[in-house]
Amino acid sequence: QIQLAKVFVIQENSKFNIISARKFGELVPVFPEGKQIMLSPAPSIQKLNYILRDFCDDDYLLLIGDPAMIGLATSIAARINMGRYKVLKFDRQTYEYFPIEFDLNERNKKDEQW
Repeated sequence: QIQLAKVFVIQENSKFNIISARKFGELVPVFPEGKQIMLSPAPSIQKLNYILRDFCDDDYLLLIGDPAMIGLATSIAARINMGRYKVLKFDRQTYEYFPIEFDLNERNKKDEQW
């Protein structure tokens, strides 16, 4: 069975048109609009662990919503996929998404100085 790429939309937001992100994969909403992590992050951690359980190199995170949820989602995706994850970043000039790949385990890579 062929698994199609997924775009995990961290939090639904009716103010943003995210349809163009579909070219990267099936849009999978994670949290509903208006939800926030407040006192106990445990339910959100459990939900993300379940939804992202098969996260792989083909998948993307669409980072919109509560910053705490975004941070949690990137942490869990990286843990599940051996330190690797991709995000979609919106370019306001072209009105398109472009992918950014992260590999937290990269060693001795020197393409950027900080």
